[in-house]
Amino acid sequence: MSRLRLGVNIDHVATLRNARGVDYPSPVRAAELAMSAGCDGITAHLREDRRHISDADIEALTDITRKRGVPLNFEMAVTAEMEAIALRNLPHAACLVPERRDEVTTEGGLDLLGGFDRIAPVVQRLAGEGIRVSCFIDADPAQAAAARRAGAQVVELHTGAYCDAVRERSLEAPALLERLKLAAFEATRMGLEVHAGHGIDFETVKPIAAIPQVAELNIGHFLVGEAVFIGLAQAIRRMRLLMDEARAEASV
Repeated sequence: MSRLRLGVNIDHVATLRNARGVDYPSPVRAAELAMSAGCDGITAHLREDRRHISDADIEALTDITRKRGVPLNFEMAVTAEMEAIALRNLPHAACLVPERRDEVTTEGGLDLLGGFDRIAPVVQRLAGEGIRVSCFIDADPAQAAAARRAGAQVVELHTGAYCDAVRERSLEAPALLERLKLAAFEATRMGLEVHAGHGIDFETVKPIAAIPQVAELNIGHFLVGEAVFIGLAQAIRRMRLLMDEARAEASV
């Protein structure tokens, strides 16, 4: 089984910075620490309301990741403004996500079936400039098929429902995990690379990491929160260890 990559989302370092209106803690410094700790990529979500990551952050992150040879994954709503920013900065990857101004965090996957005619041209323009395009979707093979038709190279499966169910000790957790497994299998069969993310913590990471078709996990809020207690580098190394253990155990 191939090595599972870890992308670290540094959005909520910027949330903490913005709470006081100062210039620290720096998300760029967090990205540097994450790269030094062995992550495989940096993720940042520039929201329309700029509640955490700023335009200046994206420019600085693009610069530092290029210098370090580490991919930057630019999470973005499907809007003309965000498309223009992506095309100006040309990150390694762009992950298209749904976005509502009043949501606390991303609540579900992108509806490519309902919004195909709006989303597909954006996918194609980004991909035409060499950006690796991902669509953040629920664990639904029909949505994966629509992403493939739109021209996306990657789908990222929304793991939030499963992770919430595990933490709540819900009996639905096994079925939700099976949905993730099926979606990953079907998306890979379609020729898509599969990533996964949202809500993953130390308790929930291993069953997701054990899904053989998943090539990358993107984790942010939990790692930033855990950094308060043990430091960002240690949190990343612990997550990396659990991911590697899950892969090794699944290969036996």
